[in-house]
Amino acid sequence: RIHHELFQKETSGIFESLKRRALRLTDALNKVPGVSCQPIDGAMYAFPSVKLPPKAIEDAKQKEQEPDGLWCLELLEQTGIVTVPGSGFGQMDGSYHFRTTILPPDELLEEVVKKLSVFQEDFMKKYGDCNGSGGY
Repeated sequence: RIHHELFQKETSGIFESLKRRALRLTDALNKVPGVSCQPIDGAMYAFPSVKLPPKAIEDAKQKEQEPDGLWCLELLEQTGIVTVPGSGFGQMDGSYHFRTTILPPDELLEEVVKKLSVFQEDFMKKYGDCNGSGGY
């Protein structure tokens, strides 16, 4: 009986922590300019969309990369944050996404989002704003 109660307590704590991180990450990602994230529900991953400037899309094509692949690679190089480009998941043409996990502990999650936000600001300065239908 004691083992079962302990198991339930630990399991409940893990699930509550994951729910809390999912809500916090969704909220934080939606505050990053050019990033939009649907609520994370039932997974340990977020799959936000990211608006990319035309200059970044053209630069990626010249490098024979997917535009969201370029974004993810630059994010990794500049921040150490590992994400997976949405192009590997069969997204619609002209849309760009990245996949990231909700598993960083609470105390690291804020730092990850802060780094991502600064990166996105620098990325937009480097490549210019999104114009037309891709603007924000």
